[in-house]
Amino acid sequence: MIYVVEFPHQGRPHAWFAFNRDDFVRKVHAVRAREGWVIHEALSVRERVAACGTDTPDAARTQADLLELARVHGWDALLYRADPVLGQGVLHAEPVDAFDACVAALAHDLKTCRVHLTDDQAIAALQRDPLYDPDEGFYAHMALRQQLIAMDAMEEDI
Repeated sequence: MIYVVEFPHQGRPHAWFAFNRDDFVRKVHAVRAREGWVIHEALSVRERVAACGTDTPDAARTQADLLELARVHGWDALLYRADPVLGQGVLHAEPVDAFDACVAALAHDLKTCRVHLTDDQAIAALQRDPLYDPDEGFYAHMALRQQLIAMDAMEEDI
């Protein structure tokens, strides 16, 4: 189980869970997607050129960057786009992990966020991370605690 606590710039922290990394990626894509912003994408140069269209007279000029990437890396090399990690519209030949890109996308508009990859990690954070201090971080503490109880990761101690 993955536990996420979002700390907005204003308002109370909010906690939610994902069953695994794939579920986390799906959920972040569902709530953070926006026009012109790509959270994570891995396409070959050939696929990118085909998507942009190369049958126009000015294709060599308008697609010069992609054609140069094809020359350098080859037509079937994957190019990664992850705007929250690399910047808007930047293509990179080095792999970018979808999970890492989603964590960056999630944190983009927040004051901060915490992603706990296991029940034990979340419980340890609840007990030790100053952001979850029962006094100073009361709402964050309660948000994560309620998620842990709801997922049967810890007992409710009344």
